[in-house]
Amino acid sequence: MSPEKSPQLVCPAGSLPALKAAIDNGADAVYLGYKNDTNARNFAGLNFDDKALREGIHYAQTKKREVLMAINTFPQPGRVADWQRAVDGAAALGVNAVILADVGLLDYASKRHPGLRLHLSVQGSATSYEAVNFAQREFGVRRAVLPRVLTLAQVENVINNTTVEIEVFGFGSLCVMNEGRCWLSSYATGESPNTVGACSPAKYVKWEKSPGMMSTRLNGILIDRFGDNEAAGYPTLCKGRFEVNGSTYYALEEPTSLNVLEILPEIARIGVAAIKVEGRQRSPTYVAQVTRTMRAALDAFARDGERYLVQPAWQAELAKVSEGSQATLGAYSRPWR
Repeated sequence: MSPEKSPQLVCPAGSLPALKAAIDNGADAVYLGYKNDTNARNFAGLNFDDKALREGIHYAQTKKREVLMAINTFPQPGRVADWQRAVDGAAALGVNAVILADVGLLDYASKRHPGLRLHLSVQGSATSYEAVNFAQREFGVRRAVLPRVLTLAQVENVINNTTVEIEVFGFGSLCVMNEGRCWLSSYATGESPNTVGACSPAKYVKWEKSPGMMSTRLNGILIDRFGDNEAAGYPTLCKGRFEVNGSTYYALEEPTSLNVLEILPEIARIGVAAIKVEGRQRSPTYVAQVTRTMRAALDAFARDGERYLVQPAWQAELAKVSEGSQATLGAYSRPWR
């Protein structure tokens, strides 16, 4: 297996230090967003203003790495021009591609900036090759990021029926929804994470400390309770613990990280173009650690081919930054399907 056939490694950049950490540790590309609600990771203290963007793009492209701009929320009524300006700004800055979800914005970008490379965001919820091919036919989309709900066989079926490059998630947080169709946060807060730019918007989050316990709430709804010896994760409904039939546990999804190291050969064999690391809301230390480990694994696979073996040290490094210190293959391995 030649290095040219290995998937591209796409890593998160929630800040300029995180961008530099990704580039310095072997990312082929970074993805980032503006410091506003055109970005689906619109958290306080994260993301990029124009000055940081210029510095980050220069830093990456000088080292011959790519910068992908995520403008992946859906324009709001009366504010469409804000999202269009974001696309115009990304094009003017010279990013390598723009990641979009909204079909109206895809149409705008393809007509206003015909030379701009377009990627279909995971927020676009394209789970079939028909959806991917529609985006290619109508807007010239060059790559599509698939939601984290498909088995490996389903990903292969998409790849076999399209000429669009396919990007899949390889490490980080899971999502039980077809991304772009998350109803839980919308139900709890009245605001969709696909429009306000954050899952569990900070203004609705409340932490309540009591003797021996930390409770977390989303718009008044109790999401979880943590003992003093437990790490209190950021409260999202899908990863909360709830009482169901007299038992309290993670009713929808355990806090655990997707980790595809053991199936890298299969991912490459079916023709995946890029592996994405989730975590723009995570620290530069997380970005450095995951990028360095994934880079080592991809390089080993490129070198060893069928003799590729997962090194215990890689898994140990990733376990340190995994949610709940647990890892899973997620939807990629569903034998009952």
